[in-house]
Amino acid sequence: MEKIRSGRAECGMLYAVKRSGAAVGYCSLSIKCGTRDEKGWHSGIAHFTEHTIFKGTTKKSASAINNYLDRLGGELNAYTTKEEIVLHATVLKEDIWKAASLLIELATCPTFPESEIETERGVVIEEILQAKDCPPDDAYDRFEENLFKGHPLSKPVLGDIKSVKAITCDELKNFVAEKFQPGAMALTLVADEDEASLEKKALKLIKDSFGTDPRPIIAGVKPAEMEIPEAQKFDITIDKKNHEVNTVIGAIAPSLYEEKDRITAVLLGNILGGPASNSILNNILREKNGWVYGVETSYTQFGDTGVMAICLGCDKNNLSKCHVAIHKEILKLQTLPLSESRLKAAKKQLLGQLAISGDNGESQCLAMGKSLLAYGGIAPDNETKRKIEEITSDDLLNMARRIFNPEKLSSFTIL
Repeated sequence: MEKIRSGRAECGMLYAVKRSGAAVGYCSLSIKCGTRDEKGWHSGIAHFTEHTIFKGTTKKSASAINNYLDRLGGELNAYTTKEEIVLHATVLKEDIWKAASLLIELATCPTFPESEIETERGVVIEEILQAKDCPPDDAYDRFEENLFKGHPLSKPVLGDIKSVKAITCDELKNFVAEKFQPGAMALTLVADEDEASLEKKALKLIKDSFGTDPRPIIAGVKPAEMEIPEAQKFDITIDKKNHEVNTVIGAIAPSLYEEKDRITAVLLGNILGGPASNSILNNILREKNGWVYGVETSYTQFGDTGVMAICLGCDKNNLSKCHVAIHKEILKLQTLPLSESRLKAAKKQLLGQLAISGDNGESQCLAMGKSLLAYGGIAPDNETKRKIEEITSDDLLNMARRIFNPEKLSSFTIL
């Protein structure tokens, strides 16, 4: 039986390892630092750091970094969210430690060469422009901007063009020096090697890189309560003369640390607008009536709050019909309890989706890193299953009333 070994190294860095039977190995380095942590820095610096950290270290040039795993048939990548920066790699199992060493090297001794930074600045600015030209992305970013108005969570991950143009090499170095501390990091590996051996080698790599002096612990600790501004209800429409209308309807939802409520919200969102064609909104808006190009319910969890949003794209003449249908189905979820058979089927579907997505080594590796950053450990699969099975119809009713309270439900539409 596959087991996960996890813990915290002497320097404060978290780690988790898991054996797989695959020829491919996966590793990730997750840093508890995202867009919400940019106070005192230029907006978008976390994302810009993620882009430019590959542009050279004290040991390797940008081209050497690019070729280091490529010549082994591997892949090197990264992403930024509002609460984390993640560097990750996919390689053949025999090269897993080369990949893990490279991730730590990138995080501990980047040089941010001026010429490379200027090139990448253009790439990031183009990315910002593309996001503005993508109505679904633009609508969602603006929805969160208004929902969290006055709070760091309102800022877009990419930042804005003016702030990105102002970021200097020295600022990037100072940002990494302050934020990329071992006590804010988690190293995770999924590879075909005995768990005891993986753990031993991981601890040695961490020790060789950071020593044994304990550092301030940031990752794996529930944050002190942060003041989230009371979300103000809004209904905003912007006319850009687009052919397709994009709408986001949503509200505040449970945080990462509201364990039972969080899992109930996951199930509710999956029933309402999950990826399967039999989810309520997919069935009614797309399959039955053909009113939308696409519709989904997203649920994003942060350390101190969360967001559940219904996102859809449709023709202008179908917009009002979609809104009426959505609110009608929400009202049903708030007033009519699910039958025992329907609740059982919904739970089985969610568990099946989780099992399938979790059967991917990269997904496992990234999920372990996220869990370590948030909780300092990893819950066994049977624990998650138990919590899903314990959800009742009344739990779903109460969650639908809480999230989709008409007095707090907001929308943002781009025409």
